[in-house]
Amino acid sequence: MATQQELKAKLESERQRLQTELRDLAAEEEPTRDARLAREQTGYGNHMADDATQTFEDEKQLAIEQHLRGMLDEVERALHRMAEGTYGRCENCGQEIDPARLEALPWTTLCLRCKTVLESRR
Repeated sequence: MATQQELKAKLESERQRLQTELRDLAAEEEPTRDARLAREQTGYGNHMADDATQTFEDEKQLAIEQHLRGMLDEVERALHRMAEGTYGRCENCGQEIDPARLEALPWTTLCLRCKTVLESRR
């Protein structure tokens, strides 16, 4: 099983990866946003199908960004819990989270039992 130091390194690596992906996504989006603004300012639009495709791509990009930001938030929270000394305890029942679960999902906040109960309520 992984030590807390190994899990911390894994979380820090994941944080770096997510931050890089968010930066890359923002850099990718910039030319698209500029082109869209230019089209809107001139008053000439593309064909409706082109507009729909662009809208779909914009929404997809936004969903990816929101997912990455959510994951980054979870990783940051896990690192904060490590600093506080509460890492590895279920936020619902207070029991220790199985080390194998933490190794697989180091940002998890719930033990498997509590997660299963939560999922069954949805």
